[in-house]
Parts: sequence; C-alpha cells; structure tokens
Amino acid sequence: MKIVKANAGALTNFEVLDFLNSRGASKDTTRVIAPIAISEYKVYDYLVETAASTQTRESVNKFADKCKDFKVAKAEILNIINLRPSSAVELAPIIETPKKGEKERKIDTDGILELVKDLLPPLPTTDETPEDNDEEETENGEES
Repeated sequence: MKIVKANAGALTNFEVLDFLNSRGASKDTTRVIAPIAISEYKVYDYLVETAASTQTRESVNKFADKCKDFKVAKAEILNIINLRPSSAVELAPIIETPKKGEKERKIDTDGILELVKDLLPPLPTTDETPEDNDEEETENGEES
C-alpha cells in the first residue's frame, strides 16, 4: 500500500465505515478470519448503528458541495454529515457562534436542515422489541 497523502484531513463516519468494510469488517460471526483488530471491530459495530450505515458516497459528496453555499466551515459540514441533525435544536451546537470582535455570519439553519432531509438518508431503524421490559413487569406482578 502506498500512502498518497499522510494527513488529508478529517474523515466522515461514512468514510471510516467504508474503509473498514473494504478491509473485511462485517457483522459476520466469523470475524476471526478478517485481518481486522478488535478495536476496529468496536468502531465498526458503533458506526453500523449510526447515520453512516445508510449514507452513500454520492449523498455525502452532494451534501458537502451544497453546504458550501451556506458558508459553513468544513468541520461543521463534517459534523452535520456525521450527526445528521433533524431539528434546529440538534443543529445549533454544531454551528459555531462568532466570538466577540468577529464578524457575525448569518446561517440559514432551515435551509441546512432541508438539505439534510433531502440529501442524507434517514437514520437506521432499530428493531428492538420491548420483550425484556414485559418479562420484568410480569415477574414483578407475580411476586406481589
């Protein structure tokens, strides 16, 4: 493997997940066969549960290009892609507010949220069933 650029910048969670997939990471039970470290599997398991698992390279690139119109910093774009905020409350901590003496910038949060909704796929759904909670309730009910 040849290193083209040692530090090209920060990566999105999608890019990290894509890299781990290319190295053989998967949900397969035969993980011992793939040349992946345990720590990399822990990262993989986390990223599969996030917005990164439903994103595509095209959607991420298109979103990043469209965000340039809003004069948002690269780090802010990266965080929006990784966190996929769905409301102004979730977006507010991502967008940096100017410090005293700096020129104030107007950010169209509604426009950014509309872009998120249109270009980035929805968050993955979890198929958790509340069976464990029901069992605890019946056990408590039987003891009384």
